[in-house]
Amino acid sequence: MSNVKTRILSLVVLLALFFFQPVSSFGEDPTPTPSPTVTPGGPTPTPDTSGKLNEIKKNIDELEKKVIDLQSQEKTLSSQISVVDSQIKLTQLRINQTKEEIDTLNEDINSASARITNLEGSLDDITKALLGRIVATYQIGSIQPMQMLLTANNATDFLTRANYLRIVQAHDKKLIYDIQQAKTDYENQKSLFEEKKVKVVSLKTQLEEYNKQIDEEKKAKEELLRVTKNDESKFQNLLAAARAEQSAIEGVISSLQLKDGTPVKQGQTIAVVGNSGAPVCSTGPHLHFEVRKGGSLENPSNYLKSGVNYQYSYDSGSYDYYGTINPSGSYDWPLDETITINQAYGSHGYARSFYSGGSHTGIDMVGGSSLIKASKDGTLYKGTTSCGSAALNYVAVDHGDGIVFWYWHVR
Repeated sequence: MSNVKTRILSLVVLLALFFFQPVSSFGEDPTPTPSPTVTPGGPTPTPDTSGKLNEIKKNIDELEKKVIDLQSQEKTLSSQISVVDSQIKLTQLRINQTKEEIDTLNEDINSASARITNLEGSLDDITKALLGRIVATYQIGSIQPMQMLLTANNATDFLTRANYLRIVQAHDKKLIYDIQQAKTDYENQKSLFEEKKVKVVSLKTQLEEYNKQIDEEKKAKEELLRVTKNDESKFQNLLAAARAEQSAIEGVISSLQLKDGTPVKQGQTIAVVGNSGAPVCSTGPHLHFEVRKGGSLENPSNYLKSGVNYQYSYDSGSYDYYGTINPSGSYDWPLDETITINQAYGSHGYARSFYSGGSHTGIDMVGGSSLIKASKDGTLYKGTTSCGSAALNYVAVDHGDGIVFWYWHVR
């Protein structure tokens, strides 16, 4: 009887210790807490392990500085060709850089896809294991401590059962943690996967633009050599004419206060296309047409009507060199159809070769007749300014709201 009492007392003491001891006292580590992961969408730079991308970037930086230095030098045909050649090399480097970035991203996408597949499998396996454990844990968990005590054969049996229950509970917590971690990793990989796919699409679009740009630059070099006949004196003559015209126009517009104007009606003849300014700042009869609003340059295409019959004096292969127009306004054209465009407004190959700032300030054109007509009602002004040793004639029509149409090289 004393042995039974001793056994019961020992079990009661052990039971008390069991309920007041942490799980770790039975040799189990605490269940881990999921650690924070990288926020989806955050920066995830891919190291350039080969160093190839870094080398390309270094060459781009060096070439960009070289182009700036060349552009700051006095303009000659050879220096201009050097600028174009350097720009072609620069664009080619950017093409190489973009291709390298696309290849790197594609490798990352393939790796991410493989990781996603593995994570999907892990998530399925862990979920199935947890579902199985839930049933077993419920069955074991339904056994009350007193029931284990009474059904235990001895103290060792009771401790074994109690410790096993704690191990099962800790294992189930670990399974829950693994599912949570796998789910988080899966979501992160999916997010990064989608980001990289979007980046590849963007880079491919950029690559197309670079390929188009390098074609334009090569054509610009060919056209420059054709126009100048690879002759330095020819280049200098064209450069001097462009700069003289530009300087004369800017001088008038920046200092002139339009005075003593006369009313003019839409369609009224206001001047005739001529060759004033020749030979210093004009290479032949044409109308240089500009639009200013509040004194600032505007694209004439935004004011001239669409639907008129016009053509270019150059073929489609030279569009990038001399520019193109896109009429979309409400004003009449100053010349009768058919209108021939000799040079468009804006930054194009010819403008970058010869004009300060690299942009042509208007549209050069000739029409079906030499008569220049007012595009709308307004106030007409006439004048003459010097252009080197020649005289440059112009007219201007103020159409109100700060909009002034300017016509140069008239007679």
